[in-house]
Amino acid sequence: MTHILMVDDEENILRALRRSLAPEGYQIEDFTDPRAALARAEASAFDLFLSDYRMPHMDGVTFLSRIKVLHPDAARLIISGQADLEGLLAAINQAEIQRFISKPWENYDLRTTIRQALNHRATVLENRTLADQVRRQQTQLDEQARMLGRLEKEFPGISTVRRTADGAVVLDE
Repeated sequence: MTHILMVDDEENILRALRRSLAPEGYQIEDFTDPRAALARAEASAFDLFLSDYRMPHMDGVTFLSRIKVLHPDAARLIISGQADLEGLLAAINQAEIQRFISKPWENYDLRTTIRQALNHRATVLENRTLADQVRRQQTQLDEQARMLGRLEKEFPGISTVRRTADGAVVLDE
């Protein structure tokens, strides 16, 4: 099940976000205090983090930048009713957010944005897994090539297969 952490200093915004995302069936934890949300993120794994931009005690860029260190593979989104260009650039460059969501939001757009962020995350994780698998296989192939090279030095011609004109393997000459 997809695990989402949301943080916004306004409780009614969190309730509205929960109602908007309820049809998706996500496991959602929400916090009004970014410090408490950060403590929870240190204790548990999450797939996506959604943070308000302006909050007391810690802004959304700082919060998501710290989350990036704790959960580098998690999707990160910022939601705000107000954003200056400098703050938005900081969110993109420092916290590496995937999207900025404006308040008020359209429920369809919010759900679509979250689905897209989660799909992107899943693709990145799958690509990493496949790349690791290819590296392991290449290591095995390299080792087999080294072994074959040693055998060929010790027993010249051992790796050569002789065939007849019709493709049959010649066992003895």
